[in-house]
Formats: sequence, C-alpha cells, structure tokens
Amino acid sequence: MPNAAPRFPRCDQTAAWQALRAHYDASACRFDLRDAFAADPQRFARFSQAAPRVFADLSKNRIDATTEALLLDLARECGLEAHRDAMFSGEPVNGTEHRAAMHFLLRNPASAPVKWSKFAIDGVADAVTEVQATRQDMLAWAGQVRADAAITDVVNIGIGGSDLGPQMAVLALDEFVTPAKRFHFVSNVDGHELGALLQKLKPRNTLFLIASKTFTTAETLTNARSARRWFVEQGAADAAAGGGAAPDVARHFVALTTNRVEAQAFGIRTTFGFRDWVGGRYSVWSAIGLPLAIAIGADRFNEFLAGAHAMDVHFCSAPLAQNLPVRLGLLDVWYRNFHGFTSRNLAPYHSALRRFPAYCQQLEMESNGKRVDMDGHALPYATAPVLWGEPGTNGQHAFFQMLHQGTDVIPVEFIAVKTPSHALKGHHVRLLANALAQAQALMVGSGRGAASPEGHQHFPGNRPSTFLLLQRLDPASLGALIALQEHRVFTSGAVWGLNSFDQWGVELGKLLAQDIEPRLASGDVSGLDGSSAGLLHKLREK
Repeated sequence: MPNAAPRFPRCDQTAAWQALRAHYDASACRFDLRDAFAADPQRFARFSQAAPRVFADLSKNRIDATTEALLLDLARECGLEAHRDAMFSGEPVNGTEHRAAMHFLLRNPASAPVKWSKFAIDGVADAVTEVQATRQDMLAWAGQVRADAAITDVVNIGIGGSDLGPQMAVLALDEFVTPAKRFHFVSNVDGHELGALLQKLKPRNTLFLIASKTFTTAETLTNARSARRWFVEQGAADAAAGGGAAPDVARHFVALTTNRVEAQAFGIRTTFGFRDWVGGRYSVWSAIGLPLAIAIGADRFNEFLAGAHAMDVHFCSAPLAQNLPVRLGLLDVWYRNFHGFTSRNLAPYHSALRRFPAYCQQLEMESNGKRVDMDGHALPYATAPVLWGEPGTNGQHAFFQMLHQGTDVIPVEFIAVKTPSHALKGHHVRLLANALAQAQALMVGSGRGAASPEGHQHFPGNRPSTFLLLQRLDPASLGALIALQEHRVFTSGAVWGLNSFDQWGVELGKLLAQDIEPRLASGDVSGLDGSSAGLLHKLREK
C-alpha cells in the first residue's frame, strides 16, 4: 500500500529553505535580542499570543518579522496545511504501518460540529460513536472504583506511552486527585521497582491496571505476571491467616489494551480497548488514561479532554501566522537546521509538572528522532533535537550553569502558572520571580562591556527562550498544554518530511534482548561480538 501522505517537495528543496539560508548568513546569524528589544518597543506584543488556555511569549527568540515570514513560506511549500488536513481527515498518514493517526478523536466531544466528527475507519461506520461509547463505559467504571472504599491503591503497570502519559497527568493534577486512593506507576522491568512497591500493598485493597496496547510488551508482561503471582500467593496467605476467601484475580486486574484475547488468557475479564490508530505516546486520552479518570473523576477527565480539543480546533482553524503550535514547530526547525542548536531545555516552574519534560521527551524524540523521510530516503539535514529538563528552581542549581555560560547555546522553554494551588505565603511569588529572572538573565547576560568576555563572571547573554504561561494548572489547561506539544511536533515533522507516528527504532534492541536472555542462562556466546560476549561472561561469573 503506498504512503497516502500528501506529496510535496522536501524542505531543503524549497525556495523558502534557500531564502532562510541566505537570511541566516546575511544577518540572522548575528541577531542580538538586546538590540532587537531596543529597536522595537512593541516586540513583546508582536511576538506573543494567546491560544486556548496557554499564553506564549516568543519575543526572547532569535527571530524577526522576516524570519517568521520565511518560516511560514517554508511551511506552505512543504504542505503543512495539507498534511494537517490529511491527519484530521483520517487518512493513513502513518505510511509505514498503513494507519491513520486519529488520537484527536479521543477528545472530540459528542456534540462538536467539526469537520472530523465522523469517519469510516477499519469498517467502523462511525468511529466517533465507538470512541464515545468506550469513554462512557470507562468513566462509569472509574466512578465505581472511586466509590469502592475497599480499593485503596491503584497500580498502573505499563511502559512508554502506557506509563508516561497517565503518570505525568496524575502528578500534574494532584490538586484534583481523590484523597481516598493512592496511585502508583510501575514501568521498569528492573524488579527493584515492583518489589519495593509490593511490600507496601495488600492484595484485597489493590487494583492493578495492565496497560499494554498489544498485550505483548515484554517489560509490562514480566511485571504483570510477577504482580499476579504475588497477588495469588500473598492473597492466599492473608486469607489463611484471617479466614475468608482469597481475593479474585479477575476483580483486581484490569487490562487497557487492543488485544482482549491475550488479556483474557491472562485471567482478566474487564478490558478497555482502543484502536490501532492511537499511538502509544498519544494514548493518554484513551483507555490508557483510566488511572487519571479514577484519580480525578469523570467531570474533570472530560475537562481534560475539552482543553485538548480546544487546542485541536485552534491548530486546525487559526491562520498559520497566529497558530501557536505552528509557530513553535517552525521555531524548532529554525534553531535545529539554521542555528545548529542540538538540544532544547524544558523548565516547568511548577512542581506538579515534574514529569512533563520526560513526557515531552518521548513525544518529540520518538516521533521525530528519524534519519529518513517518508519514503525511506536518508535525510541530509538534522531532525529532532535532544529534549531534556527538570522543574525550576531545582534546575537552576544543577544545569543552568551550562545554559548561561556553556559553550553550547540551548534554547529554554519556561512554563509558569499564574495562580498556585497552595496557600503558603511568599512561595509562589518567589517561584515566579525566579522564572522571569532566569529568562531575563539568559537574554541580557552580564551586559556587553560590563565584564571581560574572558572572565569567569561573564555571561554572554543573547540566549533564546520561550515562556508559556497558564492561568492555573487544572485539567483543561493541562489538556491544552499537551495537545499544543503534540501539534508542535507534528508541525516540525511535516516540514522535515518525516513519519512522526512510527517508532521502528525501538524494535532492534527488543529483538536482540530476546536472543541474549537465554544466553545469560546457557553461557552460549557463539555469534556475539567480542564486547557482548565478554560482558556476558562477566555477568555469569560466580
């Protein structure tokens, strides 16, 4: 089946790319933010905008009106709007797997009068109806769990998108989480993680959610089988000591998967599924979001979906020049391919967003960490930057030294929240002051001429940053923030000519692990490289 993605010239073959290169070489390579603000008192207004639930200040980036105009020309020549419309029309934009990428349907409200409200996907007459029915069943079941006082602990066992999304969201929305339950997330196949948790749990008070799209993920099934073994053995021991029946696996284990057959073979009766056009890193809106639905309840979960849907509408309808995901995605292309910046730092100034950098790291690097285009041809230009970060103000006492004075220029993306959810006097104003000050310091430095550029206390400044501001961190704003990042990644991927929805790069290591695992027991090193053979021998030494 041919790739159904729209056909457009590769970005480096467009007139806009050549114009951007000439623009960079002629003047943009010497762009100085301090001069730009001195020359234009309205720069903040020109390079900031509001989008659903998010205000963005782009004025501290190395761009001017010419740069943005040329980047928009690049987007048009690369067919960004056509790529976007193809995705929102249910076309198989994931060409290597011959699938649509319709995660946006998962947050589509039943009554939304939008063009993507009805499809016939994989023989389903109305995909939206199916999504709505699954959501209704999931939220009703989540309500039952919330009302069940016997369940005190909910354990989500998954990895990748089946872990990072719900874990990040439950932590981010802690203010709205029911105090009657404790939520735990196990992802690593390292038994230390699961073993330490199980010591704190009681079988009859614990609900396990086994989250695996295919129900074949090795790490998840290893943890799930160990959890089931502990549940059966410890449950029987507790029952024998206290009398009564042992707790039932079928009542305490639930599967979030597309593979109901394997889940039922595992002993699970309750399953919540989703279609294969939902990629793992885009699945928090689906049944994979069940732990979040249990944590915050149906109404709040629907607010979470509504915030994301509002950003979908913005991405689909706002002109490119006022389209925040587009502007951010094009800025990423500008920095990666013309300035040569190799990484981007994400600095959320809110403790509840402490897992947001890890979530975005998977979203961007698994989506756009590709070296070939949609047709499998090697690319002559760089793609996804390394994305990394930690919450402020912790990062200020860790890696901000490099951001200010290191040899690499690393754009920083600050995220701040105007209204706190706590009442501790003085804390939030100090937190916000630090966020503003760090962004200012990166730009202004120590002042040109104020210190020797050779001195240890010299700050060169002119280091770019973006500032995203939320009124408050609630389900709707978090949903909008996540969808913003999704569409931003789609934008840069479309310009680079990538398939942002497959992830073949994770498969090779899995395949080799299947070969090496029995060798650790047998000691057979035939066919292995010298390093792997030597390490295997070391691991087997008594």
